[in-house]
Amino acid sequence: MRKEQILTMGKRRAQARNLFATWLGLGLVLCGRGMSHAQKAGIEEVLRGGNAALERHDLKTAHADFARAVQLAPRRAEAYAGLGATLLAEGNARAATTELKLALALRPTDGAVQLQLALAFAAISDYPDAVAMYDGLRANSGLPALQAGASLALATALSATGRAAEAEALLTSAVAADTGDAGLHDALGVVEAQQGEFATATAEFRRAAELDAKAAAPHFHLGSVALAKHTPESAVSELTEAHRLAPENVQYATQLGVAEGQAGKDAEALATLREAVQRGGNSTAVDVTEARYQLALAMQNGGDSVGALAYFQQTVKARPRDAGALINLALAMVQTGDARGAIPLYLRAEAEEPANPTLREDLGVAYLQQSDLDNAVAQFRKGLAADGGSAHLHYDLGLALKLKDKLDEAVPEFLEAERLDPDLPDPPYTLGVIYMQQGKQAEAKTALQRAVTLRPENGEAWSLLGNVLKDAGEVDAAEAALRKAIVLLPAQPSPHITLAVLLSGRGDRAGALAERKIAATLSKSAMSRQQAEFALNSGRALMEQGKLEQAVVQLRAAVAAEPERRAPHAALATALERSHQATEAARERAVAATLSDLP
Repeated sequence: MRKEQILTMGKRRAQARNLFATWLGLGLVLCGRGMSHAQKAGIEEVLRGGNAALERHDLKTAHADFARAVQLAPRRAEAYAGLGATLLAEGNARAATTELKLALALRPTDGAVQLQLALAFAAISDYPDAVAMYDGLRANSGLPALQAGASLALATALSATGRAAEAEALLTSAVAADTGDAGLHDALGVVEAQQGEFATATAEFRRAAELDAKAAAPHFHLGSVALAKHTPESAVSELTEAHRLAPENVQYATQLGVAEGQAGKDAEALATLREAVQRGGNSTAVDVTEARYQLALAMQNGGDSVGALAYFQQTVKARPRDAGALINLALAMVQTGDARGAIPLYLRAEAEEPANPTLREDLGVAYLQQSDLDNAVAQFRKGLAADGGSAHLHYDLGLALKLKDKLDEAVPEFLEAERLDPDLPDPPYTLGVIYMQQGKQAEAKTALQRAVTLRPENGEAWSLLGNVLKDAGEVDAAEAALRKAIVLLPAQPSPHITLAVLLSGRGDRAGALAERKIAATLSKSAMSRQQAEFALNSGRALMEQGKLEQAVVQLRAAVAAEPERRAPHAALATALERSHQATEAARERAVAATLSDLP
């Protein structure tokens, strides 16, 4: 996979409770001008009632009292500050920022209000404003002693704005003051992990897990560190525990699926990722989108590019400027035969990451499939300019040059690909083909022998090697290679034809005749398959154009040519259904069902 796993600082449970002491220790000064003594006394009583209610966590009463205080005394900063604190405790941080801004406008240098507002900004993930308020607080009034929740919120904001060292210092101080707070240890571990300090981060996560056996976040972070350290088995163990403790958390399930995939547990990975996507439903939340993307990648890696398409499309819709998602969607389209439709997506990705060599390689392959050789060559050369050490790019460039009949330019590219990755089976095979075309039999033999060593299941390579060995007079080795090719390519007539020539040269007329008969049967079958494929494709095209009568004619021809193949029967059934010939359509659909194991 092409995506790195990023550690994230999870939301803290019951954060409001941890902030009560901060809110109630603000030292609000009560003052009022231009009012009667009775009015002032009434406001003071309302404010005292609000503070008392907030202290005993009676948020409904506190909210009512502070809202009344705002109405009675719209110039009293502490009324707005109290209402903002209550809203924050109620979980309505966005509304809290409005009230706290009004309080700060009335009392611009009030450090207590600045702190509350910084916490409110952090709660709505407005981290730049939270940090700006934090900086102003330290510059103007100095940072007061913070409760654990406040330290955690401010550290989150600092880390999110690239100030990890300051976040670490703040959390280290908070941990020293409250060593038993699991959330602080977990958050400190996150900041350390983000800076690559995996050993100390791991110690903090383990301490957090010890302090709170029901907390899933430390196990999630331990699993994420294991992934970053390329130890997927350890990651699976920790992430399984996180998933057990918080089965509703889509992010945890997604990370577990990724770890299972990296550990080679492909079936488990697909099941876990499907579960994560199903739990997310139709949500467009960031974690659900990531779950869909990881599921698409797992399906694509498993060869199901058709199934992956819809999930890639949903990801791109949610993240239209994500170059990785665009590239993988385009790749899935190429893999399913739509290279033309993929090219615009690659060009969109190019606008986001013009120096991405993977993009250049994939875009070049898309052009190659469109027989646009000049653009393919241009893309491969751009890719090599960014990553000259890519064996795949050298091979792809060589292939494009070969297709342009520039063999003298292609050969050095294949040789360089072979040098960069000696285990890559394609370069020696293609070199063998070129050397045969150039009449360099010795070089062809060496290349093809290497190709079948690297990929023993390559029937075409065995067949070509058999030809080369036959021409070199190595009859026994040639026969062995050809018989290997016949096993691997049971539907191909060419190895039988070559073997027939070889056997005839040895005087084995009966063996040669038998091979020629097999070749003739296979050639006839191949012609029938070609005719069936043409009729099938023609029928499908006519059906899409709405020409149902002509489509049925073509699809009947496809069925007649290959009655044991599923696809013609299924296509004919669809055409008959659209033509309102339900009885025959049902019959063809039933036949297709019995041939479901065929392509």
